[in-house]
Amino acid sequence: MSLRKKIADSNAFNNAVEGLITAYVKFCYRTSRWSRSGFGPMEELVESGTPVIMVLWHQRLVMSPYLFDSSKGRICTLTSAARAGRLAGKVQERMGFDTIPMSSRKRHVALSREVLRRIKAGSSVGIAADGPRGPARVSSSVPIIWARSSGCRVFTISFAQRRTLRLPTWDKQMFPVPFSRGVLMCREWDQTVPRKPSPEQAEELRLSLEAALNQITDDTDAAVGRS
Repeated sequence: MSLRKKIADSNAFNNAVEGLITAYVKFCYRTSRWSRSGFGPMEELVESGTPVIMVLWHQRLVMSPYLFDSSKGRICTLTSAARAGRLAGKVQERMGFDTIPMSSRKRHVALSREVLRRIKAGSSVGIAADGPRGPARVSSSVPIIWARSSGCRVFTISFAQRRTLRLPTWDKQMFPVPFSRGVLMCREWDQTVPRKPSPEQAEELRLSLEAALNQITDDTDAAVGRS
């Protein structure tokens, strides 16, 4: 095993990196000016014990702990079982989220059963609709399947800052910076998912959710003056 892989697999090293990223995100949030809009309906449901499905683009994932207030109710998010995904999941856990690791070896049926089990236990669920590998801003059908199976209401979320870092990833991951101005936004997706949609209906719903995610993401960008 190479020295690089030994370091990358080291628990001590990973704990240190997780701690640094968590501290950095918290510092960026505390030192920037934020406005929030549209969270009332989702938070009312969560506080009443009704779980929801929270959906965003992978590019805006890093601020998700501030897009769902885990003091009002539990939430679990799906994370990739790859090294980067595990790191992101551990950061979310440090900020109050539960996580469900995805794996190419785990069948989608087994994963969906675990998600539905969490929902039945009262936990909301969060997912990046185009994650973990993209293509960017192309929604999968997974949130539709979960909404159909659980009956949960679906909320789209996003964040933007006037100044940000863009990481060289497949989706140009947006990372916050301190001393900036930002917005956090939430909107309910206003479509009803039938229990047994036809393939054509399922595709229409997927495209509708994709359009809603694009709209809220573009609106957060516009709110801080980004094109």
